[in-house]
Amino acid sequence: MEHMHRDLLDLIANWTDRVQLAFARARAVFCDVADAAEVGPLDESLKWGQPAWRPRRARTGSTLRMTWSPETPDHLLVYVDCKTDLAEQMEARFPGRFDNDGRRAMTFEIGADLPEDALWQLAYLTFTYHRNKRASA
Repeated sequence: MEHMHRDLLDLIANWTDRVQLAFARARAVFCDVADAAEVGPLDESLKWGQPAWRPRRARTGSTLRMTWSPETPDHLLVYVDCKTDLAEQMEARFPGRFDNDGRRAMTFEIGADLPEDALWQLAYLTFTYHRNKRASA
């Protein structure tokens, strides 16, 4: 993945240093997953005012969004498409490890305990979602 676009840089510039570090760690995980899953490069953009990643190759994977809010200063919020079962899959793989609404939103605590293994799994499942659905059909 190339350098971040100006709109993403402007958005995260308003976040605390601690949050920016957690964002950078999560973003690095997402880039590693794209390479490991061989889904091709990721498009990185803002969707609904939130950083978002999606494989450029059509019908490969779904979009993963992540944001932070001062109302929940110790958490990153990660969103998947609500028409998928990705949140359910994550709850099955990591029961009770982080807040998960079972539909589209997951909350990851910021800090030394940022669950990079769970973020890796989530990104892998998301970026290969359509490819995996076709393979299992």
